[in-house]
This record gives sequence, C-alpha cells and structure tokens, in this order.
Amino acid sequence: VRLTPTSAVDWSRVDVWWGDERFVPAESSDRNARQATEALLDHVDVDPRRVHEMPSSDSGDLTRAAAAYAAEMRADGAGMFDVVLLGVGPDGHVASLFPGQPTLDVDDDIAVSIRNSPKPPPQRISLTFAALNRTRATWFLVSGAGKADAVARAHGGADVHEVPATGAHGSEETVWFLDEAAAAQLPG
Repeated sequence: VRLTPTSAVDWSRVDVWWGDERFVPAESSDRNARQATEALLDHVDVDPRRVHEMPSSDSGDLTRAAAAYAAEMRADGAGMFDVVLLGVGPDGHVASLFPGQPTLDVDDDIAVSIRNSPKPPPQRISLTFAALNRTRATWFLVSGAGKADAVARAHGGADVHEVPATGAHGSEETVWFLDEAAAAQLPG
C-alpha cells in the first residue's frame, strides 16, 4: 500500500470492522486481521481503539465469538458503514458467505458462525448481508482470471444462493474495481 503524504483520509477518525475472519489462533498468518494490519494498518495513523478485530479461536467457542462481535457492533453503535470493501471468491462468495449455505438467508442477526466452510479453514465468523448492506457504498475489489466467471455471473443477476456477491450492495453506490482479467467475461 502506498499512500501519499497528502492522502485525504484522516485515519484517526476511521473505525475498522471486519466482514469475516477465519476462526484460528490470534497469531496465525491466516487471519484477515493480521494480513490487513501488516499490509495497511501498520502504515497509517489509525487509533488502535477503533480497530475492531473479530475474536480468534483463542477466545473459545465459535458461536459465542460471533455473538460477542455482534454485541460489540451494537454497543459501539455501528449502525451504518461509510464503505464496505469486499473481495469475491472464484465461487462468488463474499466475506464468508458461500454459495448454497444457510447463512445467506440470515436476516435477523449481525454476525454468524460458520462451522463447515467449503474453503479452509472450516470455522469462521462472518457478517450477514443484513449487516454488510448497512453501508452507503460497497466497493468490490476483484482481480484475476479465476474470478472472471463469478464477476460475470454477479453482473448478470445470478441468484444470491448461487453467487453470493449479488447480495451485497450499498445504499448510495456499488462499485466494482476489476483488473482486466477479472473483467474478461463482461460484455462490451
């Protein structure tokens, strides 16, 4: 990540929440939080009290961990996000909301526990669409030819149970940032 000295982001006022996390030990290199910290958060002046990591497996029970994260969001008043940044998997999943899974239909909770993710590791915590869609802007950041089919299917209006990316959207804008390979199957 390269930020210019004149970057318009006042990182001291930014709250960082995770859309999903692998339920592995806190020090695991598989954790999204660790990867994001090393790639971005260690390089900006973000207040550590405003970085809200999802619990690790060190915290104990997966279901309780998901409930604790939902409670933290409610207590913090995180009712509306400014921006939700999502990737898309080759199968069209976003966060840890995978095709054909019952978690796609959860609309009465903020976070869910996943015990049988089709992508390792199997245990994860994910925000639901009910939480992810409480945002002004959803930005998809997708790269690589392996994701071109999922991108094309999402843009073609595939059912959310087949391509979960179709279920995420912002109230004001939804923007797809694609490299040439990820956009290869789009018309025009």
